[in-house]
Amino acid sequence: MYNKIRTSLVITIALCCSFTFSGCGYNTMVTLDEGVKGAWGQVETQLQRRMDLIPNYVETVKGYAAHEKETFVQVTEARSKVAGAGSIPEKIQANNQLTSALSRLMVVVERYPDLKANQNFIALQDELAGTENRISVARMRYNEAVKTYNVSIRKFPQNIIANMFDFERAEFFEAPKEAKEVPKVKF
Repeated sequence: MYNKIRTSLVITIALCCSFTFSGCGYNTMVTLDEGVKGAWGQVETQLQRRMDLIPNYVETVKGYAAHEKETFVQVTEARSKVAGAGSIPEKIQANNQLTSALSRLMVVVERYPDLKANQNFIALQDELAGTENRISVARMRYNEAVKTYNVSIRKFPQNIIANMFDFERAEFFEAPKEAKEVPKVKF
C-alpha cells in the first residue's frame, strides 16, 4: 500500500513538473514569437515612412532630371510592389528592390549639382537618410528577435513543444545581392 501511494505521488509530481516545464517553454516561445512580430511591426513602420517620403523625393528630382524617366519608373514600380506585398518574405523582397531602385536614383542625383543645392531637396534627402537609418536599426532588431526565437524553438526540450504547437522558424530580413555592389557614379 505504501509503495502504491509513493509511486502515485512520484508520478503526480513528475506530471506536474512536466506540465510546468512545458508550460514555461510554451510561454517563452509565445513571448519570443510576439517579440518577432513586434520587431517586424517596427520595420514596417519605418518602411511606411520611407514609402511616404519617396513620391516627394522623386517629384523634386524629376524637376531637374526629366530625361531620367527609366529610373523614376523603376522607383515607382518598386514602391508599388512594396505596397502590394502580402507575406513577410514578399515584403522583404519588394523592399530590397525598392532599396536598389533608390540607390540608382541617388546616382541620378549626383549628376545634378543644382539639385543637390536646392533647399527642399536637401530637406527631403535628410529625411530619407534618417529614415534609411531607422530602417536599418529596425531590421537589425527584427533579425535579433528572429535569431532568439529560432534558437529557442530549435533547442531541446523546447523543440518538442514547438513541434507540438506548430511554432515555425521565422525568416530573417536579408540584404539583396545588389546591395553589396558599390554604385557607379558618372559625371
